[in-house]
Amino acid sequence: MKEKVSAPIQEQNRLKYIALAGWIALLGNLALAVLKLTVGFISNSLAVLGDGIDSATDVVIACMTLFIGKIISRPSDKEHPWGHGRAETVATLAVAFIIFYAGSQLIVSSGKQFYAFFVLKETPGAVENIALIITIASVFGKLLLAVSQFLLGKKADSSIILANAQNMSSDIVISFSVLIGLGCAKLLHQPVLDPVVAFLVGLWVVKNAIKLFLEMNMELMDGTQDKELYHTLFSAIKSVPGVTNPHRVRIRKIASKLDIDLDIEVDASMTVHEAHIIAEEVEKKLRNSIPDIYDIMVHIEPAGHGDHHPKEQYGLTEEELDNK
Repeated sequence: MKEKVSAPIQEQNRLKYIALAGWIALLGNLALAVLKLTVGFISNSLAVLGDGIDSATDVVIACMTLFIGKIISRPSDKEHPWGHGRAETVATLAVAFIIFYAGSQLIVSSGKQFYAFFVLKETPGAVENIALIITIASVFGKLLLAVSQFLLGKKADSSIILANAQNMSSDIVISFSVLIGLGCAKLLHQPVLDPVVAFLVGLWVVKNAIKLFLEMNMELMDGTQDKELYHTLFSAIKSVPGVTNPHRVRIRKIASKLDIDLDIEVDASMTVHEAHIIAEEVEKKLRNSIPDIYDIMVHIEPAGHGDHHPKEQYGLTEEELDNK
């Protein structure tokens, strides 16, 4: 009885962490975005302006996190028998596109300044002290936000919050790079270093966006590269007496949950009731060995049937896993 009660409570706590992370990210990044965009316009610093645009995208991501938290809290229904958790994956994929767009726009803006400086011979303005002060504040602000998002993301096991934490970790590097660039531009009296730093920051943002996209695309395509998870699964199955030849094993991730399909073989002389008891024991062992399982489908076959059925789709055996 205890297990039936704990699962909803755990999910409620997860949703609370997601909502808390969303509000912290929203308010923190909104304050930083307003400050950096204002100072970027006043000081005419492209690097600070680009950093401000990046913080503005974080505001959009935070709003998306709060919205997605409402969607994934909905229970399964007849249109969504696997629940609404995949909305988190789709939203994280959208986050990757937002980050990519922000980075590419910064690269384009830097290119325009390079053209103005080297071709049109226009001289950029000197770096203002206020730009340095705001950038220093941004480094510390982003550090606090990144730590909070990482801690809450781990507690909630949320891909979108952990992606945001990764994004904010990149923002720390961005803001610190902007600080170094502005400092060098001021000390060396070389304002052209401002767009140079902005260009490098843009490349960094685009790189992280592509990495995030590839990770979420793997999940959206029901793929996984976690071999250790499969090894844990096969070890749990082999500990159940009466089970032979586990095969056609497939694991897919739905947000923070796992959906597992597998085939096992049992003695052909067993009754349906006896085979069903073994299947239930397999499910129990898997739930005790692997956390956050959404559903398990165990298909039973008579021993000797093998995994050579012509209509079976692809799945893993333990031998195939070790050979990958």
